[in-house]
Amino acid sequence: MLKFDAELFLKIVGQEALAQRPEIERVVDEIAAKEFKNIFLIGSGGTIAMMYPFEYILKSNSSLEVHAEIAAELLVMNNRHLTKDSVCVFASVTGTTKETVAAAQFCKDKGATTIGLVSKAGTPLAEAVDFCILAPDEKHSFDTFFLYLQLLTFRLIHNNDEFPQYDQFAKELDLLPQGIVQALEAFDERAEQFAIKHKDTGYQMLVGAGNLWGNTYSYAMCILEEMQWIKSKSIHAAEFFHGTLELVEEDTSVILFKGEDETRPLVERVERFAEKITKELFILDTKDYALDGISEEFRKHFAINVNWALTGRISVYLERERNHPLELRRYYRKMEY
Repeated sequence: MLKFDAELFLKIVGQEALAQRPEIERVVDEIAAKEFKNIFLIGSGGTIAMMYPFEYILKSNSSLEVHAEIAAELLVMNNRHLTKDSVCVFASVTGTTKETVAAAQFCKDKGATTIGLVSKAGTPLAEAVDFCILAPDEKHSFDTFFLYLQLLTFRLIHNNDEFPQYDQFAKELDLLPQGIVQALEAFDERAEQFAIKHKDTGYQMLVGAGNLWGNTYSYAMCILEEMQWIKSKSIHAAEFFHGTLELVEEDTSVILFKGEDETRPLVERVERFAEKITKELFILDTKDYALDGISEEFRKHFAINVNWALTGRISVYLERERNHPLELRRYYRKMEY
């Protein structure tokens, strides 16, 4: 597969990242022992999008109070729920994202407990938080962070006496990286054909819901817009029929992210509409992939990780077909604003 080393992926994500499970559990158990009032999931750009699935999971699987907040907005909004009894989780691949670092210090100054997911030790975010959980490598850092957030989230729910299946969940999580590799191999040709067909498509609609809404938002903004300069719009499936449907025409490219949680019927409703109008409907459905050893009960949660990995295959082929490196920027971290 283009720009993908399965052996390296399984080493970083399947071995080294999962080896952090005892440390993540230690951190969560220590925090739970002190008791807390609420959880804040905080990030900027791709990392706030990364938090949205776990806000959804906490809201739909636990009575724990949770808030997902954009770092820069949190700094100015005077959120009255943020107190010394809050647990705040941050993520930054480089550990240098200014707004996220500032938000971590802001929360710490309020006496909140802070946890950071970072790929580099000694960076500003790593130094600012109470607990730093390191990714083994900057490569595959988002895949790693998604694993960490699965463990962190469900350990919190488990310690709140709401998820007795945690040990089985964590055991099956060990199998997920291999399942992802198999899914990537099965999807790769579709990803390449999509990129070939749509390398010059000027506008993309992306639709998702539930625990895939964050991935939908992230892929439109961080990949298509930031990394490929393609005009795009992320639309929540529940809101698609309140405006966006009027823009769908015969040649409109509509990408549907179908997951396996309770919101799947919302995406299927959009699918039924779109297939009547456009000839350019592309569906990425996690249900199409076997994920050997993963029980039906947990598939809906692991759809987050699978969907993220699969979209990465589209990205590398768009990069090739458009001759536009994913690292190329005009403005981001290039100029002051």
